[in-house]
Amino acid sequence: MEQLERYGYPALAIVVLLEGLGIPTPAVTAIVTLSAVAAHRGTAHVVLVAVVTLAAAIAGDNLGYLLGRRAGRPAVLRFGRRVGLTEQRLERAERFVATRGRNIIVVARFIDGLRQTNGIIAGATALPWRQYAPRDAIGGVVWTAMWVTVGAVVGNNVEQLRRYQLWILGGAGVVALVLLVRYLLKRRRR
Repeated sequence: MEQLERYGYPALAIVVLLEGLGIPTPAVTAIVTLSAVAAHRGTAHVVLVAVVTLAAAIAGDNLGYLLGRRAGRPAVLRFGRRVGLTEQRLERAERFVATRGRNIIVVARFIDGLRQTNGIIAGATALPWRQYAPRDAIGGVVWTAMWVTVGAVVGNNVEQLRRYQLWILGGAGVVALVLLVRYLLKRRRR
């Protein structure tokens, strides 16, 4: 637990911040895990996990926005290919924002792929920062609250989860199998 106290919060901040810069990281896993440990062990404070997560998420997204704004679309496309941001994906995201409105920024936090590129795309498309920042902050608050709460609930119920772990794992396996079959069937139809 000493490792957690020494490295947990800075590591969490880095992982969440890097995700806002377009680098895929296991941010959600880190948030839930640290929240669960904080709630179960009492060695870390759940509120501190939430504060670190929120600050890093908003900072990362705003740095991503600045990067997209300063570097522009060509640079975003040039370097974005390394993390899966192709021209087609960027165009699709731009159309999505144009047709669905700017409020998609709030929801983008919950869509994997868009969460990582949200700020970069907003900056590259010259969305005014005063329209981007409040929506990103609202999304960040809701996203942080959700994942920290999930972790805290898990951490507070570890004993009950241990008792039903085989059922939980079996259920998760069935869900994963159903999702895999669904994906394969969709792929086959195409």
